[in-house]
Amino acid sequence: MKLDDAPATLEGSAEQSLYEVRKKIYPRAVGGWFAAWRWALVWLTQIVFYGGPWLVWNDRQAVLFDIAHRKFYIFGLVFWPQDIIYLTVLLIISALSLFLFTAVAGRLWCGYACPQTVYTEIFLWIERKIEGDRNARIRLDAEKNTSLRKIGLKGSKHAVWVALSLWTGFTFVGYFTPVRELLSNTLSFSFGPWETFWILFYGFATYGNAGWMREQVCKYMCPYARFQSAMFDKDTLIITYDRERGEPRGIKGKKYIELKALKQAGDCVDCEICVQVCPTGIDIREGLQYECIGCAACIDGCNQVMDKLGRPRGLIRYSTTNAMEKKFTRREMLKRSYRPRVLVYTSILGAIVIAAAATLYLRVPLKVDVIRDRAAISREVEGGLIENLYQLQIINVDERARAYSISVSGLPTIHVWGEGTVGLPGTGTVMVPVKVRVEAGSAKPGTHRIEFKVSAIGAEGVSVTEDAVFIVR
Repeated sequence: MKLDDAPATLEGSAEQSLYEVRKKIYPRAVGGWFAAWRWALVWLTQIVFYGGPWLVWNDRQAVLFDIAHRKFYIFGLVFWPQDIIYLTVLLIISALSLFLFTAVAGRLWCGYACPQTVYTEIFLWIERKIEGDRNARIRLDAEKNTSLRKIGLKGSKHAVWVALSLWTGFTFVGYFTPVRELLSNTLSFSFGPWETFWILFYGFATYGNAGWMREQVCKYMCPYARFQSAMFDKDTLIITYDRERGEPRGIKGKKYIELKALKQAGDCVDCEICVQVCPTGIDIREGLQYECIGCAACIDGCNQVMDKLGRPRGLIRYSTTNAMEKKFTRREMLKRSYRPRVLVYTSILGAIVIAAAATLYLRVPLKVDVIRDRAAISREVEGGLIENLYQLQIINVDERARAYSISVSGLPTIHVWGEGTVGLPGTGTVMVPVKVRVEAGSAKPGTHRIEFKVSAIGAEGVSVTEDAVFIVR
């Protein structure tokens, strides 16, 4: 058929967008046991985040990632670029913890401690305080944009959001630049371009994600929402709606009592509180959906309604697929938490944590690297001695000043020529040129394995041995 022969339009046809138009969600405030836990974690995480840079340890910032000087200070520990293995271990522990928590109880991280959830909760609290609860916010948004009341309330809300976002960006940068120095530079408008960029960037990200995008981050930007189902099984605790108890829904008053006796009425009154309190706007009664972040706001909301109606709590509750299908008791349900997947995750995680803790405890506060001087590989010096030159990089990982002795072994008559001690301040580093000599004839021509030993003077057990090669021509 030719293009010209095709009908211009089809009667009754309609255009359909490839992308769903976002419908703004107005989460309703809710109280309850899970809401209290959520706010407890909001307080805990924010006290740690905002307070961390201001803690002092050994006359310095307790937590400081000093990238410029390649030193990470975490309370009494100092990490260097050579300690990258600890970062790897930390990432592995974080991943395994996420797998374990998800296998046991679903998206606990998302619902209670994820920064997106935490800051969305804070921004929503500010919004409620300024604009009012759900219905008031809906009415305000329906007003004309030229309304002075709307402009005033919206302007006040965004001003507070921006201030909080900038303070969040400032705090974030305070972990990488000494926070007191950063505050002084901020007050005098004299901080550098990188500090300015990261404060504005992190502040903008906080403002955009928590103030505007909200549930869109959880639904479309976070990859965890997409692969979480791979970590679920039928014994994973998830937020569930008891369909057998709740259906048919929407029946109230005396009619409910009569039909309930005949098992023709459910406890759900179709009030949609569970939908109104949900931060992602889903209806949990339609079953588990990937948009559910496991915050349990719907449980608190439904329990409040059940209390008012005098009906048992738990119409929406934490449960498992097996428990719902096979009518497990709470004890039976929790007992099945000890299944192979959980035990394997726990065992591996426990072993890695114990190994990492032991390594940190036994960590020697000294690092040594040996570098050969390639300009003078081997030479004969006065007295018929054979000399090799090396550069020793010595790093004092401890925060106390120390003196170190340098010795060498591995060949007869081998010794360090010249001064064999070096002093270093706390967390200091130095490159030390070292001359190593042997008597001519005490070693055959060729390469020989030797060992440098650097020991802290007056600190037993603080020593490092490094291999090197001595060349005789």
